[in-house]
Amino acid sequence: MSVQYKAVYWNRDKKRYDLVLAGGVTLYLAAFLGIGVLVHPNATAETLLIRALATLAFLLLHVILAIGPLCRLNPRFLPLLYNRRHLGVTMFVLALAHSVFSLVQFHALGDVHPLVSLFAANTRFGSVPNFPFQALGFFALLILFLMAATSHDFWLNTLSPPVWKRLHMLVYAAYALLFAHVCLGALQSERSPALAIALAAGFATLAVLHIAAARKERRLDRTFVEVCDVHSIPENRAKLICAGGERIAVFRYQGKISALSNLCAHQNGPLGEGRIVDGCVTCPWHGYQYLPDSGTSPPPFTEKVPTYRTRVSGGKVYVDPSPLPPGTFVEPGRADA
Repeated sequence: MSVQYKAVYWNRDKKRYDLVLAGGVTLYLAAFLGIGVLVHPNATAETLLIRALATLAFLLLHVILAIGPLCRLNPRFLPLLYNRRHLGVTMFVLALAHSVFSLVQFHALGDVHPLVSLFAANTRFGSVPNFPFQALGFFALLILFLMAATSHDFWLNTLSPPVWKRLHMLVYAAYALLFAHVCLGALQSERSPALAIALAAGFATLAVLHIAAARKERRLDRTFVEVCDVHSIPENRAKLICAGGERIAVFRYQGKISALSNLCAHQNGPLGEGRIVDGCVTCPWHGYQYLPDSGTSPPPFTEKVPTYRTRVSGGKVYVDPSPLPPGTFVEPGRADA
């Protein structure tokens, strides 16, 4: 939460994360180039660099896509989610560098504009071994550019969280394009099965993680009326439920029970995975805070989330699944009722 926008919200954790990220990128590129010279002594430096940038960018994309389901399966991965935007921008920069070097090496030495050559040099769309795979990478890069360019909170606020979220869900389209880009490109000339095995392993890992996370969320679905035993909700924590087709976070604090939408107004972060700090429900993603009985952010901030009516009877918590307008005060239920 901030009164004004800043280019980057630096703090100690982000600086440490970015230093580790920069160090990892540097080590990977150096190791890839060093090993590449030994394994492929006839390869040019440009070719090795193009391959190094491509493999690292695609590897980071797999990590980015794995962070979401990992956090839903285990909250210990939340620090990665908190810094995922920096990882995404880094991945785009690497992909852009790969694209520029490839465009220069393969399309800039003729008498045709490189971008024209990219689409006109090969039009054999009906041939798998000779498919114009570079065009797939170009369109994937456009999607990654849109995501990197709109990663700042200014665009989140300007576009609105639902629109921003739908835009950034295009990352799965980019992944599909890049997967096809590799299969129809580098994989066609690769003699070793290592690349094919790595591609299959990466896809399988993402598929398993997403399916496991979806199954865990499906187990949270339950009908209205009875939610849970009041003592099953940890103090200053929440129980996440699904009622009326909406995710609802039910918090217990100071002998009270309150329910809010699970979606943070900032970036649709999971409020139910956060906790109450200084009397406010605190989003685990970026620290946005809301009063548990009204869903409003403390002054001077103005963010609001929908609230839900609650009651406690016989030690059981009940929730009305009809959401109230964002910022509506609701008398908390009494945990000892």
